[in-house]
Amino acid sequence: MGNLYLFIFLALLAEIAGTVGGFGSSLFFVPIASYFLDFQSVLGITALFHVSSNISKIAFFRKGINTMLIIYLGIPAVLFVIVGAWITQFIATRILEITLSIFLIIISVFFLYFKNIKIQPTKLNAISGGTVSGFVAGLVGTGGAIRALVLSAFNLQTDVFIATSAIIDLGIDASRSLVYWHNGFVHNHDLYLIPILLVVSIIGTYIGKKILNHVSEKQFKKIVLILILLTGIFTLYKLIQ
Repeated sequence: MGNLYLFIFLALLAEIAGTVGGFGSSLFFVPIASYFLDFQSVLGITALFHVSSNISKIAFFRKGINTMLIIYLGIPAVLFVIVGAWITQFIATRILEITLSIFLIIISVFFLYFKNIKIQPTKLNAISGGTVSGFVAGLVGTGGAIRALVLSAFNLQTDVFIATSAIIDLGIDASRSLVYWHNGFVHNHDLYLIPILLVVSIIGTYIGKKILNHVSEKQFKKIVLILILLTGIFTLYKLIQ
């Protein structure tokens, strides 16, 4: 029971950090959950958790969406998340975990070092970003950081950014949930976590929205990236050991 409470608390922190940082909660939740569940179960639970998480974000940040980005970024993301999720059944779990930890390290160092990097706000970049973020999300469970990088190029207001990202992510997670279910990654004995994580997603999104009203997103994002870097290093160290 103590482990369950710790799991819920860490999932709440992941949801808050994902909302404020703009990366999505899976960047934290996947490595956190891997300490409590096997990695295939983590992929399945994360996809289902994110469905409720994104519905919460759409409800809290519903002031506006960018239809063009939903089409040009969202459709490729949904198509390629299916490809990435389908491939997971053919790759050893340990390799997927190592890939995740390396991805966390690379993406956090990239954002910390190239903090002023700018991507041109073109339709081609939106399509490319959707393709890569979708495939990575299907393969290792999280691709929100790549999507956030592309979305930031279009200078969206905070509410529009989060709502647009959440709608795209909702399509991604609904699609990969079906593939993970087909792969056998969604286990009946883990389904009791879904209603718990639904409540966590609502509370975490609400707290994240309140934090955004008082804390600089830039400062908070730097803290989140450092924590992601440390998480990636610690996860890789654990796997090597």
